[in-house]
Amino acid sequence: MHDFLLAKEIIDELKKIAVEKKIENIKKVSLGIGLISLAHDGHSEHTEDVSMENLEFGLKNISKNTPFENTEFEIKKTAGNSWKIISVKI
Repeated sequence: MHDFLLAKEIIDELKKIAVEKKIENIKKVSLGIGLISLAHDGHSEHTEDVSMENLEFGLKNISKNTPFENTEFEIKKTAGNSWKIISVKI
């Protein structure tokens, strides 16, 4: 579940970037994923280790019928308690 919520958060951030930069097609996105701190459904914030396979599945499903449907996502584990977009290739 956390992996899917994170995938949605990533796609939402990419949508913002695409609008701000007037980008219509993103070919590849490189992501750095550490332990993720999430608060949801009335639960307090807690740290979760993200499954890369589940995150990739979530990204593919959430990006269907969006400008990111054919985007390649490169996901790397990183140190820290957050995620970040490392690079965007157009």
